[in-house]
Amino acid sequence: MLQKSLLAATALAVCMTLPWPAAAYQIFISNEKSNDVVIVDSESLEVVNRIEVGRRPRGITFNHDGSLLYVCVGDDNRIDVIDTSSAKVVGSLPSGPDPELFVLHPNKPILYVANEDDNMVTVVDIERGVTMGEILVGVEPEGMGISPDGKTLVNTSETTNMAHFIDTDTLEITDNVLVDSRPRVAQFTNDGRFVWVSSEIGGTVSIIDTSTRQVVHKIEFSLPSIPKEAVQPVGIQLTSDGKRAFVALGPSNRVAEIDQQTYEVKRYHLVGQRVWNLALSPDESRLYTTNGVSNDVTVIDVEAGKPIKSLPVGDAPWGVIVKPKS
Repeated sequence: MLQKSLLAATALAVCMTLPWPAAAYQIFISNEKSNDVVIVDSESLEVVNRIEVGRRPRGITFNHDGSLLYVCVGDDNRIDVIDTSSAKVVGSLPSGPDPELFVLHPNKPILYVANEDDNMVTVVDIERGVTMGEILVGVEPEGMGISPDGKTLVNTSETTNMAHFIDTDTLEITDNVLVDSRPRVAQFTNDGRFVWVSSEIGGTVSIIDTSTRQVVHKIEFSLPSIPKEAVQPVGIQLTSDGKRAFVALGPSNRVAEIDQQTYEVKRYHLVGQRVWNLALSPDESRLYTTNGVSNDVTVIDVEAGKPIKSLPVGDAPWGVIVKPKS
């Protein structure tokens, strides 16, 4: 009896030290080369489902209630729609040519889609399944960010090296802000005061004041053991409390953790090869990174500041997003 009690106490102590998530949820990952979306369970940290989609899936996002997942399938020039309960493709939406990234309006059933091949942003009504218009932007548009109030859209153009500010009512560009070479991702802060824009070849993140439309700070990265050209910022995640930021640094195989207020780089997290994009868990205690060359996802315990697992997910994982279990 004493031995059983000791074993039970030991098991409890071990469980209490493991970095379990506060509540169960699912992680959805798009695999660019294996043409599928996988679902990872947050408790087991194992792939529990695999969904075949169109060719070259990259950007992924949910509808407002999380019942549907939208997937940009660039080589098929459309958006596939997945029912998150059944884990099946249930339809598709028009997207314009070569969709890569998109963003959903916070209050309306509207998707804004970057079309890399024709220098346009396509506006899609997801309820009617039709396009509502196109916005001419710079060369090779990619990143798509939208303000918390839904009034301002930001698109980045890789070759023009600009962040384009777009009025969502008029669908017209109101400002063009020059950033460093090959901007990739645009992410608004939770209060809407700033937009963070990553520049892959420039190796920086530009902080743009949304009221003045001026770059007020540039974050640079220094990794002594890594060649400068290998430090290529892409994905950005900002915590909702305004304290932390995470930036994926591409072939340096690192994620930078940054103080969101001072812009100081606090530390670098070693992850898999060619880290592309990032997602935080619902309680922001974990960070998930898609590593396109090592074909895995790294799970980072945010508070402990260390990776806790890497798991294989498919061929060239690209996009990642999390959904609480219903």
